[in-house]
Order: sequence, then C-alpha cells, then structure tokens
Amino acid sequence: MSRPTVEVADILRALGNRFLDRYQPNFSYQQLKAFRAIQKCRTAALGGHLDSCPKCGHQAISYNSCRNRHCPKCQTQARERWIAKRQQELLPTSYFHVVFTVPHELNVLALTNPKQFYELLFRASAATALEIAADPKHLGAQIGIISILHTWGQNLLLHPHIHCVIPAGGLSSDHQRWVHPRHPFFLPVKVLSRVFRGKFVAGLRRLYRCRKLNCSGTAAMLAAPKQFSQLLRRLYRQDWFVYAKPALGGPMQVLRYLGRYTHRVAISNHRIVAFDGERVTFRYKDYAHGGKHRLMTLHGVEFLRRFFLHILPKGFVRIRQFGFLANCWRTARLTQCRQLLNVSTTAESSADTTRTEAPDAWRCPRCGAVMVIVQQLTATELFSRRVFFDSS
Repeated sequence: MSRPTVEVADILRALGNRFLDRYQPNFSYQQLKAFRAIQKCRTAALGGHLDSCPKCGHQAISYNSCRNRHCPKCQTQARERWIAKRQQELLPTSYFHVVFTVPHELNVLALTNPKQFYELLFRASAATALEIAADPKHLGAQIGIISILHTWGQNLLLHPHIHCVIPAGGLSSDHQRWVHPRHPFFLPVKVLSRVFRGKFVAGLRRLYRCRKLNCSGTAAMLAAPKQFSQLLRRLYRQDWFVYAKPALGGPMQVLRYLGRYTHRVAISNHRIVAFDGERVTFRYKDYAHGGKHRLMTLHGVEFLRRFFLHILPKGFVRIRQFGFLANCWRTARLTQCRQLLNVSTTAESSADTTRTEAPDAWRCPRCGAVMVIVQQLTATELFSRRVFFDSS
C-alpha cells in the first residue's frame, strides 16, 4: 500500500499546540502520552537505526516507531503477530459476526467512566451470548467468543460497540459432542437484544449504587438519583441494537476478516484525503444512507478532539476471549473441539502452510535484498549526523 498523503501526525505537528491550549485541562495522562508518542513517531526525536544492504552496500537511516497502540502507523506488525497466534486456535467450521451496541444516550457515562463502562460492555455482551447459547431452546451448548472493542463511528464520534466472532456451534454440557446450530443464525437476535439490554442496565445500576460511576462534567445531571432512574427507564423502553452477519466461511476467511477489526484505531491515515493547515477532509461510510462513501471536512482541532476521544485507559485490554476460548481452559477445550470435529494432526499441519505472513521486511531500493540493522542511533547521534551532512 502506498504511503498516505496526510497523516494524523502531520495534523498533530501543525495544530497540536492550539489543540492542547484548548483541551489539555480535560486530558488524561494516557491521552497526553498518546499525543506525544504519535507526534514523534518515526522522527529523529525517538532515535533510529542505520540499515545496510549486505549485497550492494547501500545504507539508509530509519527512524524508530512509537509503538503506541493508538498510533495509526504502529499497528500492522502487532496485528499480524496476533493473527498468527489465533490461527492455531481456529476451528474447521464457519464463524458468525455479532455486534453489540449501546444507545447514544449513554455516551456521557462512557466519557466520564471509560474503564467501568467498557468493562461492563464486555461482560454484558459475552454473558448474553453465552447464556442464550446455553439455553436448549436455542443451541444448548457452550460457545467460544472473540470480543473486540471499538469506541468510534465512521465520523469519529463516540460510538461504543463490541464485535464478536463466534464459531458456528459449541460444546455440549458434558463436552462429549459438538452441537451444530439448527438455524441459519444459531442465536435469535431479538432475544440477544433484550437480554443484553437487561444485563447492561442492571450493571449500570449496580455501579451507581456502589458509587463507582463518576457523574461529573457532561454527566453531572445524572448525579441526582431521580435523573439516573429516569435514564434507566428510557433505556428499558428502547429496542437495543444487536446486529448479526451471516456466516463468514472457513478459518482462512475468518483470519482475513479478523485482520480488519482487531488492531484498528479510530481512523487510518489512508482515510485522510486532504489537510490545508486548518481543515481536514477524510472519507467515511454513511451507514444512515446505505453505506455510501462520502467526504467529511472538519477543522483540524475538532478532528483531533474526536480522535482523542478513543484513547483507552492504561492497561485496558480491548481484545478478549470468552466461553471455551477463555484463557483458563482454551487449550484443553480446543483439543476437545478438534477431536469432536474429527480434525487430525495432519490436517492441522497442512493448514499451517497457509498461515498469514508478517509484513515484508524492508528491502534495498537498489538491488532488492533484505536490509539489516548495523547500528542503533540515539536522537543526539541522529542530530549530529544531520548537522554534519548539512554542513558538508
């Protein structure tokens, strides 16, 4: 893929000071840390390394990456490593994609309580799918779930939702057989929606009663118990949105599909079309009008405000696994699943040959050989070399 014309880092370097002057008082430590990291990513400020071609001797200096998980330039390798690990865990069956979304009225609580809110979103969505799947009326089995948190919409505004990738079927209660779904989609969406609504609202009520919700700032009106109760009643009267896509196909299709969702950030650099020093234009998909591709133009400071809405709390895990894919028994349960699905070791080994490869190493622009690192360089050393070459 070609290098994008404009990057988030370019906008940060141009308008970062104006943005901080306006919003830094409300910034968290993690947001400020991400701001500094993205601003310096792949610049001399982070140091670099001297690369050399072992074949023709060509040399070049590369700058280091910031490796911040919110940086649009630093996710490709992390995604490929994660997908390579997940490939060993995929089962020879089709998979479903389910999306759990909360009403926009709750965004004020997500802004002031990101960790508690997103934890509840994970727990409520997973518990809903596991409970409905275990019901003999629907599937009567323990399923496995890969859950991925996204907090943004295509316009960069806050839109918390969970993407779930679920194998089509599950383990019986005694773990002696694989239960295949009886219907095209094995869990009824309307039931999922109602149960998810109940679990999430009950979780919010518990947090409020235990005084674990921060009702300040934009959520100040909810500090009054009467206002909070009215909000919960309104939420109960709404139909919550749970979306289920058709089966995704086999394991390799699932791998490619997962690659589009796992390590994404609020916006990729390739979606940014133009930046004139003040205004940013980017592509987005307008789901309200049939998913048409459109252009949106925002002032650069507003663009950055929306981008930094999606910085996660420190240490927050945004990709989780539940059911028979939970960390505590994943290896043993997957072994049982493969035995019940009649997957032989030979078949697994042959599947390994189709493993998704990591991104290509940087190759010499002259002869095509793989470049190798011959020297690590600090920011000071890079500056000295630049001064030397400029003066010569």
